[in-house]
Amino acid sequence: MQTQLADFIRDTAEGREADEILRKCVHCGFCTATCPTYQLLGDELDGPRGRIYLIKQVLEGQPVTEKTRLHLDRCLTCRSCESTCPSGVHYSRLADIGRHVVEARVPRRGTDRVVRWALREFVPRTQLFGMAMKAGRMVRGLLPETLRAKVPLARPAGPWPRPRHERRMLALAGCAQPAMAPSINAATARVLDTLGISLVEQAGAGCCGAVRFHLNDQDGGRADARRNIDAWWPLVERGEIEAIVMTASGCGVQVKDYGHMLQGDPVYADRARRISELTVDVSAVVAAEADRLSALLKGRRNEVVKVAWHAPCTLQHGLKIRGVVEGLLVTAGFELVPVRDAHLCCGSAGTYSLLQPELSTQLRDNKLAALSEGGATLIASANIGCISHLQGGTELPIRHWIELVDARLNGFAI
Repeated sequence: MQTQLADFIRDTAEGREADEILRKCVHCGFCTATCPTYQLLGDELDGPRGRIYLIKQVLEGQPVTEKTRLHLDRCLTCRSCESTCPSGVHYSRLADIGRHVVEARVPRRGTDRVVRWALREFVPRTQLFGMAMKAGRMVRGLLPETLRAKVPLARPAGPWPRPRHERRMLALAGCAQPAMAPSINAATARVLDTLGISLVEQAGAGCCGAVRFHLNDQDGGRADARRNIDAWWPLVERGEIEAIVMTASGCGVQVKDYGHMLQGDPVYADRARRISELTVDVSAVVAAEADRLSALLKGRRNEVVKVAWHAPCTLQHGLKIRGVVEGLLVTAGFELVPVRDAHLCCGSAGTYSLLQPELSTQLRDNKLAALSEGGATLIASANIGCISHLQGGTELPIRHWIELVDARLNGFAI
């Protein structure tokens, strides 16, 4: 694709990156076949190819309108198009650049502006979010259905093993997960403890930065990244941990990107790159110990449970992890049912379910229909956002896959 970027961005780091991405796109259209919003709306401008064209126009200095912003807002940034693209177009990074420019050119007003501000300031604050979740559970029965779906019932976390192994790894608590599902990190700690690895959380680390960054507060997202790096770095520098384990694939994608986010920061660039290198999804850690896991589970008789696996977009398209969790669940004795259109987004996408509720609900209902077709009695996923979003539309229990492995390995309830 030929480009003629405008003076305001041509010679900037963002402009050079955008130009490189745009030039890779050959407008073949393969991406439209796997784009969730194009499937729903059938509008070229609500698919990756059309959005790339819109961003190109913006960066070349063409007028920007609220309609431009609307089509970019509707994008889930699910990155399914990146998995499909034969030319290696890094669409998600182009979308971040384009949205940032559009936001500056067409400021938001009224309710839209207030809601986005509230999400940026409220969700990443772990203690505040936890207090609100606790209050919401107290009056859950009185809440409207749409809001009640965002307040999951509390489940006990269970014990967290004390650090006792030579092998140690860090876990990110995050912002929403500690309040919504503390059982996930606790289950991870028990599974890894059984496999000879101690898991610890570090005080001072919090939100990964994805909430602010993808709501166009990119400076705020980078500040969150720096805070986490500061919290983790002493342990990294002393060689006390061998990896940083992500139990929410959405956070995993963000932390893996710290090296890119802070590449222009002379103070944090090297540290950010090292943090990204150390960051792994929990599935990779458990898969590396698959033989030991299999041996520990050998001979155990468990009830056959049919499970429908929902692979979050951040896992399969962002982290490029496919087939790993499925293998671990089979090793743990679960029967996986086939799921059609497994590449499509469930509609959660961070704050998308709150900002685009109509499209998000359509995608959720489509996904739940696909997950229910095989007769599963349980749905498993790998991201707290997907889990809570899907649970709001079904009576089937939805769990993080590590909780299922924990149940088989350590006898905890599913």
